[in-house]
Amino acid sequence: MSETTAIVIAGLAVLFIGISKAGLGGGLGMLTTPVCVLAFGALGQPPAYAIGMLLPLLCAGDAFSLRHYWGKWHRATLKFLLPGVVVGVLIGVRLFDVLSPRQLNMAIGALAVAFVMFQLVKEWVFAAEGQFTPGWGVGLPCGLGAGITSSVAHGAGPLVAVYLIPQRLPKEIYMGTHILIFTLINWIKLPFFVVNGIITRETFWASLCYLPLIPVGVWLGLWLNRRFSERVFVRVIYGLTLAAGAQLVFNFDLVGWLR
Repeated sequence: MSETTAIVIAGLAVLFIGISKAGLGGGLGMLTTPVCVLAFGALGQPPAYAIGMLLPLLCAGDAFSLRHYWGKWHRATLKFLLPGVVVGVLIGVRLFDVLSPRQLNMAIGALAVAFVMFQLVKEWVFAAEGQFTPGWGVGLPCGLGAGITSSVAHGAGPLVAVYLIPQRLPKEIYMGTHILIFTLINWIKLPFFVVNGIITRETFWASLCYLPLIPVGVWLGLWLNRRFSERVFVRVIYGLTLAAGAQLVFNFDLVGWLR
């Protein structure tokens, strides 16, 4: 893969952050991490480079969403979830020192594949789970898992959904709480990423270069929402996420296959 191709592919993946913040595609942003890891990996960068580069962009995307739902969140949900998130982030950032780049690729790929599988079975999961009131028994382990998966792959979506959806919150309160949870998770990660060298001067400058794509993605998401079937769009995205995750896990020789 040429440098220009890798940069363009990473840019398309960053667009998905803005598109997802516009409310299109559910977990669309989950595609961003594995695609960026693959693109920058082709340029010889380790997985931590893509993870560090994406975090400031995710924080910027959260700002676009949060302003529309300011104050419309469920405080008890946050109280029981966030302590586990902090501990999970502490564990997650340490994994960058423990796991090799190949092992991190496999972890990120496995989370991407698991995310797609979760989308296929989530209706049965929530039906079996039933409605519940938030408490430490569910909030703490979900927060812990969300902190770890978010640190390693920006992939806390399924665990947050398992905790949040069965509470059957009003739609506006659900959206506000959902957005605030991810905003806080990302801001909690930020100082730990800097201290542990996951965000560096190099990754930060890369983030600034890609930053204009966030509002473009939001605009594109709003445009797509009015003109295309979300069901078809989401299926395509989930297929791409599954393919990117499988490539990270199994490291297929795609170039050799094409020869």
